[in-house]
Amino acid sequence: MSKESPQELGRRLRQGDRTAAPAALNIIEDRSAPGREAAAALLAAVSPVALGREAPAHLVGVTGPPGAGKSSLLSALVARWREQERTVAVLAVDPSSKRSGGSLLADRVRIEHDPRDDGVLIRSTSAGGRLGGLAPATRDAADALAVAFDIVVVETVGVGQSETDVEEVCDTVALVVQPGSGDVLQFLKAGIMEVPDVLVVTKDDLGEVARRAQRDLRAALAALGSGDVPVLAVSSMAPPTGIEELAGALEAHRERTDLRERRVRSRRLSALREFVAEHGEGALRRIGGRREAERFLGGQSPERSVSDLVRALETAA
Repeated sequence: MSKESPQELGRRLRQGDRTAAPAALNIIEDRSAPGREAAAALLAAVSPVALGREAPAHLVGVTGPPGAGKSSLLSALVARWREQERTVAVLAVDPSSKRSGGSLLADRVRIEHDPRDDGVLIRSTSAGGRLGGLAPATRDAADALAVAFDIVVVETVGVGQSETDVEEVCDTVALVVQPGSGDVLQFLKAGIMEVPDVLVVTKDDLGEVARRAQRDLRAALAALGSGDVPVLAVSSMAPPTGIEELAGALEAHRERTDLRERRVRSRRLSALREFVAEHGEGALRRIGGRREAERFLGGQSPERSVSDLVRALETAA
């Protein structure tokens, strides 16, 4: 644990000191009782209440099945953002080791960047035993980094129903699809097509097979009444193509989104999810069920953190 207090690290992050980020993440990833207390203090120091507004970063979720090309895509996107002089933090969510709880794949080694560039931070983070989902530490890390970086990316592992967790953390979600993989049908079955704000077909260099995937995805979105979701084709092979258009689509979504409303709703949903994960459906029934819990959360100050809301639910129980 850092020798600096959580409050001091939070103050440095608020001031845009990105060198405080690694120590802050170490605190957040310590899930011991003292570590959680320190993390709570750190998160309070970077909360909307402390900032006087929502964190300025664009929180971008990048999700899709293994092998779809997410890491190669992010390598190209990070390079594009840095050309625009925007600072970037990437949280690459890896499957958890059942024995240690740590991450296994270390996605950070697959995302190309200049290690000497202090405008880029790439960190592998554990899924915490939640296949396809996000551990509380990942959500907390995104919140902490969002005050010091221009863009915070959460790259998630795999695809499943719990993959919708990323929608509760990020302002904009990009779903990455590999052409010719049959993923469209699987996404429709899993309800994943309702999650993305931008759809990305990788390996555009394959030609017609990529065009077919684009057409299939657009048809699937139209059937769901989401025909306004952009479907872009990119290639990460040198020289990359479609990356500038993708960066523009992500930014355009942010500009037309009420970020405060989305983040307030996300924090409330996350609080409810964490309460059920920790205490079970029985505890939820004891406070009157999901509808009553949502009503209770709706009456709380929208700037309160997830941990504050969970504690409030516990008190009500």
